[in-house]
Amino acid sequence: MIHKKIVMEHDKKIALVAHDNKKVDLLEWAKYNLDLLAHHKIYATGTTGEILEQEFGFKITKLQSGPLGGDQQVGAKIADGEIDFLIFFWDPLEPQPHDPDVKALLRMAVVWNIPITYNRTSADFMISSPLMDGDYARLVPDYDVYRSRKIPGEERSRQGPIEAAGGDDPGKRSG
Repeated sequence: MIHKKIVMEHDKKIALVAHDNKKVDLLEWAKYNLDLLAHHKIYATGTTGEILEQEFGFKITKLQSGPLGGDQQVGAKIADGEIDFLIFFWDPLEPQPHDPDVKALLRMAVVWNIPITYNRTSADFMISSPLMDGDYARLVPDYDVYRSRKIPGEERSRQGPIEAAGGDDPGKRSG
């Protein structure tokens, strides 16, 4: 598969997401890593964004709450190249009403090859990586082949239903 290089600049675009039972953990982690986070652009879903912005006093791009579409907003921003990292403090012991949205978000992170973390330890390793302090060329599959693929039955749909079925056009009358 052919890949494209997408440059993540020195100031990364980081999404912070936390399930309700993990918001305190995320807040503690963010406090501990405030100096490392301060120069990056931070996105957060719903209440998480409110809590972080009040606590730290710097601008956070706040999206909807996860169950109200925030997870999907983060996924869309990943697909549009507006987010470089996903730090998601996930609660694996509580069922979530928006699990399909969470799965779709994680799928977007994998499709677009962005780093993901689900807990404090992996978030610590990620944020303290030497790669955080410079540009980084992230490889992303070249999806142009996928976008231009031939879809079975596509020719028939372009012809219209009558021609595709091999029939005459009832709008044309022979004289």
